Order: sequence, then structure tokens, then C-alpha cells
Amino acid sequence: MLDESNNWGRWGADDERGALNLLSPEVIVAAAGCVREGRALSLSLPIRGATSSPAPTTVPHLRGRPLPQHFMSVDGGDYAAGTRAIGAGLKIADDALVVTPHGTTTHMDALCHMWSGEELYNGHPADRVRSYGAGRCGIDKAGPVVARGVLFDVPRLRGVGHLAAEDRIGPDDLEACGVEVRPGDVAVVRTGWPLTWQDGPDAYWAGQPGLSADGGRWLAERDVCMVASDNAAIGGLNGRQLADEELADDLHMILLWRHGIHLAEMLWLEELAETGRTDFLLVVAPLRIEGGTASPVNPVAVL
Repeated sequence: MLDESNNWGRWGADDERGALNLLSPEVIVAAAGCVREGRALSLSLPIRGATSSPAPTTVPHLRGRPLPQHFMSVDGGDYAAGTRAIGAGLKIADDALVVTPHGTTTHMDALCHMWSGEELYNGHPADRVRSYGAGRCGIDKAGPVVARGVLFDVPRLRGVGHLAAEDRIGPDDLEACGVEVRPGDVAVVRTGWPLTWQDGPDAYWAGQPGLSADGGRWLAERDVCMVASDNAAIGGLNGRQLADEELADDLHMILLWRHGIHLAEMLWLEELAETGRTDFLLVVAPLRIEGGTASPVNPVAVL
């Protein structure tokens, strides 16, 4: 599968950041020029967690994935039951959060998330992914992403609220959006699919629209540093929540594995789409989880 174009070796044999290397100081300064209104929008879904309520099920997620768990270790009930205040009347609330990012919340995939054969992106040995995490290409190697974001609003292009589950976004759709793509940009692709959660989980789980393989190649050819979307897998899914493409055409293989292009999934893009803006400053800061295959993120579009 490496017979087709790829970025292996482009930034040296030891590279673990992939296309994020395109974010030079000059590219970041140019991206800051997109700020014209001074308004910031969060592009993330909420994380709702609880151990005794349906709260986590009210946020779009893939079927069968472990949902967020939110524990309060100290709360108001403890003080009502007689817990002593800290010092002179000082009280605190304390909590813990357990999140498995893939399929459950807005997150950024690391380059170690998927691979083929015995090698990760750039030829790093896959046996370095072990029970304690990935010794190569973990999310901690990515660093903060500060880039120009460009929005491909395909539902608006087609005159619909959201795409249908079987829809795939190809090069013609991306070109028709009329967005100028520069090296180092983050391609943000809207499908509108999170809106189907309003009709119930079964509607959301009926499959998902997404990029076609050729759509992914089109973006890779333009040297984007990341692809982000409001769906759960960048590419489309069938009703079993699996990709229909052969391995060579899988979007994670094309983007993550061959080109070192990080992916951000399950964004909330509705407010951004309403602004009509197609370019903006995008800030995405993954947690420094050593060896992590992903990190929850709160992408921020600065208009």
C-alpha cells in the first residue's frame, strides 16, 4: 500500500509528528491573519458523565463504546453528612473523569492509532505499541495545533440539513465548496450527522456519511496538516459501524498511516456553519498523554 504517494521519510527517519511539521512559524503567523472579528467558538461536543444517570447517553456516540464516567470524590452531600471543612470553613468539591475518546467524544487521533503490517507511520516498529501505551507516534508527540482552518460545508453545498448515511464526499464536492486550501491548513469537513441524534440513537447508528477515499487523497495532495470532521470516523460507516472500503482505501490508512495527517473526529460544527465563514484560526491542544492513541480535545475556532 506504500506504492502510492506518502510522507514516510519526508521529515526524517525519526519523525513522529507527520504533517504537523508543516506548521512553521510563518504558517502560524499567516493563520493568525484569519482573525477578523475577535470571536471564539468551541467546536466540541459536551462530555457528560455520571455513574447513576443517563446523562452520557444524551450525547452522540458510537454503539457499544464505554461512555464517560464522572465521579465526585467530595461534594456538598459529604459536608451535609458531617465531613469537616478544611481549615476555617473552607470547603472544596473534587472529582475524577474517565474518558475513552474513540467514538465517545470530540477527540484527536494519534499517528499510532491505526496501521497495517508491522510498521506504524514512517516505518516505526508496531511492536512499540504495548500495554502501557505507544512508544512511538503517541498523541504526546503531536503538540498543540495552531493553524488556519478551512470549512467544507457539504450539506450547505447540497442544500440539505445533513448528508444521508450513504453519502460519500469526493473531490468534486470539495472543489465545489470553493475553499482555497494552503499547505498546513486543517481541513474541517461538515456532514451535519450529529443532528440525527435528535431523532434517537438508532438514527445516528444507521451508518454515517464521510469522505471517500479519493476525497481523502485530494486533501492529502494539498498538504493539509489535519483533517477534522463532525462524523465519527472521517470516512463513512455502514450500519454495523464499519467502513466498507478495502484496506488500501481506508481513510485512516490514507491519512494517518501513509501521510501522517492527524485526524480529529466528532466535532460540533453547527454554530461555525451558521457564521458562513470558510477560513478561521483553529487551535487544538491535545492532552500530553504519553503513548496515547488519542486525546479528548476542545477545538476552538477564532473568527
